[in-house]
Amino acid sequence: MNHPYPLSCVAGFPRKPLARLISVAGVAAFGASAAQAETITVATVNNNDMVIMQGLTDAFEAAHPDITLDWVVLEENVLRQRMTTDIATQGGQFDVMTIGSYEAPIWAERGWLEPLGDLPADYRVDDLLKPVRDGLSHDGTLYALPFYAESSMMYYRTDLFEQAGIAMTEQPTWEEVGSWAETLNDPDNDVAGICLRGKPGWGENMAFVSTLVNSFGGRWFDMQWNPEIDSPAWKDAIGFYVDLLDNYGPPGASSNGFNENLALFSRGNCAIWVDATSAAGKLFNPDESQVADRLGFAPAPVAKTPKGSHWLWAWSLAIPASSDSKDAARTFIAWATSQEYVQLVGESEGWTSVPPGTRASTYDNENYVEAAPFASFVVEAIREADPTDSSLEPNPYIGVQFVGIPEFQAVGTQVGQMVAAALAGETSVEQALSSAQRATERTMQRAGYPK
Repeated sequence: MNHPYPLSCVAGFPRKPLARLISVAGVAAFGASAAQAETITVATVNNNDMVIMQGLTDAFEAAHPDITLDWVVLEENVLRQRMTTDIATQGGQFDVMTIGSYEAPIWAERGWLEPLGDLPADYRVDDLLKPVRDGLSHDGTLYALPFYAESSMMYYRTDLFEQAGIAMTEQPTWEEVGSWAETLNDPDNDVAGICLRGKPGWGENMAFVSTLVNSFGGRWFDMQWNPEIDSPAWKDAIGFYVDLLDNYGPPGASSNGFNENLALFSRGNCAIWVDATSAAGKLFNPDESQVADRLGFAPAPVAKTPKGSHWLWAWSLAIPASSDSKDAARTFIAWATSQEYVQLVGESEGWTSVPPGTRASTYDNENYVEAAPFASFVVEAIREADPTDSSLEPNPYIGVQFVGIPEFQAVGTQVGQMVAAALAGETSVEQALSSAQRATERTMQRAGYPK
């Protein structure tokens, strides 16, 4: 974890001129309006879509003059730590939390989140993509509203592929990717053959690594909740991953997460990158990406099986039960996840910048489809990801790149640190996985598994 303090609480992101925003800023609020001006504190991650949301503060406040937004923007690992501590202790520091498909049902079951089952008709809840909506629900009730959703995919430099005479296949395999990375690796010109997540964290390196393990035929647990982290499939997958990045990755790969790799790829420093579909809008935007005119995309690679090869995730906005400003928080999260917000971002920031993956209407919008050649590909990847059938052998959990149990946050973080140590050369792959297996067995036994 790199940043113990907020990267940007109020400064750093200039507010947009009001004149071009107010006309499209309004969206009907739901729930009772705040009786007087009040400030709500919004905790979010420092990803590009959230930076845009913060930049539109003036548009929201102009349409809702009785509500002021106070932002706490954090690096992903730090955000999760801060929010988990606050909500578990009912600290009440935040009125809106940016959480994901992992936290929403678990925290809802514990009574930590406000239910959102009373959405009005003009919010158009049926417009939310069903896999995304289901992942944010508990017992059929929504407990978070999706801001953007994603699966994973492969990005590649079409110019480098053409120069090397490489033709992209309809469904690339990891064996092919390894060969392509070797061919295209060009450190003398600051081009790595491949970039992948290496920064430790259950939502950082382990989000990617879990899909790799799935595709190599592995799983986190067998049907009796016994960990299988030292299995042959895990050893094959992690051995392949470490060798691939050691030989053809960028320097310091064990420190690179989503944002670091996004910056590398958009500057032209990676030939191949496998990561979130949500990066596509930024990479195809010539104002933000130096490779926008030579960018190709393909499905996430597979090894032994396509099961679990691409993930399903939704960054979403939820209201902790400890908030003292629930009505104002509801007004804000309805605005930020609405069809009208998508229109606002498209018109003010460009259509490739709209939050992807949440609403069917986004993919019916001609402006978006024309600007985003990846649109149909992304929505199909989201719809195809199956959290109930994510591994070659049956497993007892829900989730593709995570295990939907409270203990996974600790388990995934521990294992992520050990995998990162192997990538950094501090230990062997076999030693890392053996240690991860023992640590996970202890955690699960203390938690009372099998239940």
